[in-house]
Amino acid sequence: MTQRPLERVADYPRPPRLEPDDRLVRIILGGEEVARTREAWRVLETFHPPTWYLPPDAFRPGVLRPAPGGSLCEWKGRARYWTLAAGGRVAEAAGWSYPDPTPTFAAIAEHVAVYAGRMDACFLDDEQVTPQPGGFYGGWITRELVGPFKGGPGTQGW
Repeated sequence: MTQRPLERVADYPRPPRLEPDDRLVRIILGGEEVARTREAWRVLETFHPPTWYLPPDAFRPGVLRPAPGGSLCEWKGRARYWTLAAGGRVAEAAGWSYPDPTPTFAAIAEHVAVYAGRMDACFLDDEQVTPQPGGFYGGWITRELVGPFKGGPGTQGW
């Protein structure tokens, strides 16, 4: 495997940037692989590890279930939530998508992001990711990222 160059999340832009990534993304829940793709997008935002958005067909049929609620992102628009279920495990509202994102983020319409910490494991190629600290943000930390990362105690005001 080729070592990727280090990325300082402090250097990521604000407003965020969207970019395609062809690494193999795999998500495990309930001991089963529930998603797999090389056609993911990542969102890069200052002090955040990237958030990964997978096309809906990357998920096994029946894994995604609509969840109640929603939220508003100042950059991407109105989000809806997804519950993921497989192998006897149910992760309530553990995913989200943007049915009608802002024009800048049109490429991720209907793509689904998940909280890595609510899954058994999430992988980029062969590396298991570490969830972004805290329960609000959904970034995935990998070895090429250099923090500090927003999300832990005391980072709300950055």
